[in-house]
Amino acid sequence: MENTPLKQDKTGAAKSTSGKKKVKVAKDLPLNELTLRKYEKPYNISKRNLVKKLCLSIGLLNPGDSRDVVVDVLYVLLDMRKFKKGLRAEEIVEKVVELREMEHLSQQGIAPSNIRRQLRRLKELFIVDRIKKEYRIAEYSTLKHIFEDKIERFILPSTIDRIKEYLVDIDEKFD
Repeated sequence: MENTPLKQDKTGAAKSTSGKKKVKVAKDLPLNELTLRKYEKPYNISKRNLVKKLCLSIGLLNPGDSRDVVVDVLYVLLDMRKFKKGLRAEEIVEKVVELREMEHLSQQGIAPSNIRRQLRRLKELFIVDRIKKEYRIAEYSTLKHIFEDKIERFILPSTIDRIKEYLVDIDEKFD
């Protein structure tokens, strides 16, 4: 058996420096991910900035990100909630472009593929539903209810329980 150094390729598989695959290395992909940030109380800020603070608070946007189209995608869906109307991805793109023009914002990140990616992220956090090719705020519910019902009661406890399993296992192995 030759003893050549290993490095990872793009798929996560270990390769020898000679280029031959040796061992498959599992990637550390999370089952879910939750980022929570606390900001100042919302006093006298615009609707878009409120949505932006929410996106920052729940990890949909990182501080300093210049590409904040997820804010506009969520804004558009929230704006349509009162009409109990879903929108197709193409309609969301159109409304995002209009909103960004009204706000005098860059049109960066408005490609349909990126809008669909942002919709998928919102869906993964249970904020958005997709029914018959139309997207809407989950069950036209309030964001507070969605957060309490899906994130507080479902995602957060299971994540904390798994972290505790790691803590117990580490404590046992290091004693």
